[in-house]
Amino acid sequence: MSANPPKAGRPAHILIVEDEPVTRKTLASYLDSFGYRISEGDTAEEAEHILAHDPPDLLLVDINLSGRDGLEITRNLRARSEIGIILISGRTDELDRIIGLELGADDYVCKPFNRRELLARIKNLLRRTQALRQLERKSLRFEGFGFDLATRALSGPDGAAIPLTRAEYEMLRLFVTSPGRVLDRDRLAAAIATRRGGVNIRSVDVLVRRLRAKLGDDPRQPRILATAHGEGYLFTAALD
Repeated sequence: MSANPPKAGRPAHILIVEDEPVTRKTLASYLDSFGYRISEGDTAEEAEHILAHDPPDLLLVDINLSGRDGLEITRNLRARSEIGIILISGRTDELDRIIGLELGADDYVCKPFNRRELLARIKNLLRRTQALRQLERKSLRFEGFGFDLATRALSGPDGAAIPLTRAEYEMLRLFVTSPGRVLDRDRLAAAIATRRGGVNIRSVDVLVRRLRAKLGDDPRQPRILATAHGEGYLFTAALD
């Protein structure tokens, strides 16, 4: 099984922050066997040092660290970086998962986890973050609309500018960088919470309605933002 390293030719760099040494070493050895470059830390302070001096492509962090925990690391890091973040926890509390996603984590896994499943999540997240870095340098077109991810500008088929609030931009950016993928309300709320605190999950539905109105997307027969009933929403337009 290939580790799918970035095209630049270097192996993806993963930072594991876990204060249980057996779990950390076992996971580090497993991921190393797939060609990833691994750094390890057992405290927030060690993580910050590595992040500052040898920035990773993806962070695996345990929520239950002594001192500053994984949620605080996530909050602080997400305020300045779009690095991929997967939270690991021995708890099964749904509230922890929601809080972690709202703070900006990309994924959440509970111990004991299946290593092959975690590897698949890591590979998928690395692909998404690499694609996002590439897309953020581009202007995209769909259904006649132009969307410049660098300048946050959206224009209609007639070339007229369509104003977006910050939350609308963050949500549309997540949709266009995850085409065809169902995004649940927790994940969409997390994208907004990256820039705003305390997002109500139900506010996601309001923002989707606002985006559909600005895109002229009929909710009864959507061609851009479709509803996956009982799951969430997905971007269905073809990117030019």
